[in-house]
Amino acid sequence: MSHQTFNACIEACNACVVACNHCAASCLQEQDVKMMARCIALDMDCAQICALASAAMARGSEHARAICALCADICQSCGDECAKHNMAHCQQCAKACLQCAKECRQMSAMA
Repeated sequence: MSHQTFNACIEACNACVVACNHCAASCLQEQDVKMMARCIALDMDCAQICALASAAMARGSEHARAICALCADICQSCGDECAKHNMAHCQQCAKACLQCAKECRQMSAMA
């Protein structure tokens, strides 16, 4: 399949990379960084898997569906964690993660 087929998912993954990197950096500036440790760790995992998923789809990797299935799970975990925190950067990240999880689930289920 052409990478255009996956355009919505690629865009969601790229947006999620930006949101997660911003969230992790912002969490490091919070008063109680220790309380944000899980959020930061998940942000870093999520940004990395989203970048991999985007690249895999762009090049038409035979493993793109499997990578996106894993990406959806990690995005869901990150989004759920970020949603627990009231800071704007966490709420924005949660939104990007949950949108990416949705797009990756749809992509990985394509026939």
